[in-house]
Amino acid sequence: MRVEPPAALPLTGERTVPGIPEENYWFRRHEVAYLKVLAHCVDAVVLEAGCGEGYGADLLAQVAHGVLALDYDAHTVRHVADRYPRVHAVRGNLDGLPLRPSTVDVVVSLQVIEHLWDQRRFLAECARVLRPGGRLLITTPNRLTFSPGQATPLNPFHTRELSAAELAGLLRGTGLRIRRMAGVHHGPRLRDLDRRHGGSIIDAQVRVALSGDGWPPRLLADVASVRTADFVVHDADLDASLDLLAVAVRG
Repeated sequence: MRVEPPAALPLTGERTVPGIPEENYWFRRHEVAYLKVLAHCVDAVVLEAGCGEGYGADLLAQVAHGVLALDYDAHTVRHVADRYPRVHAVRGNLDGLPLRPSTVDVVVSLQVIEHLWDQRRFLAECARVLRPGGRLLITTPNRLTFSPGQATPLNPFHTRELSAAELAGLLRGTGLRIRRMAGVHHGPRLRDLDRRHGGSIIDAQVRVALSGDGWPPRLLADVASVRTADFVVHDADLDASLDLLAVAVRG
């Protein structure tokens, strides 16, 4: 009997799903962060706090000793367990992680904290479950470029977005030591696509979403062509970055 692979999770606007051409820009922008944190996870016991669809946890599992993928949504957890068998998927709340203190080497939480109401408590929970010397690897949209000039986030699923200084303050406030703060930027090819689409390929995608008129073929082809190599991650000009990436250590 032929067993069909699990179907992809539907798009909700709150999580990124692989394999959808219209979503490819955002998927690749998320994926580049997983690739950047991979080296920190080699042979480590890893908790991914807020795993979403699970593709990232599966990528981490290629190098980690073991990966526990945590999400609050029960349907998401079942999907991850079915689709990614080398990942241990568990349902749990991020402001009360279902782990004993000092049990994991690494906590990975990418594009999650901006969805949470009690961000300080979440970071304190991450610090609690890390072993001494363990690392928290976290990314979040840069408030200064994601919702420029706005008092509240433009994305309705976000509760509070952060600048680099604000993220650093939260991390230090929970006793974590910051080892690195970097930013995700468009590389040369994406800057060319920005120019081709009126200054911003991001804004071009937002206009399609708001208009409901369907995707112009050229824009869809360009979005579908984006790869992780089209993004660059570096420590300079954090306030102009698209997403922030922090590496913090429990003392």
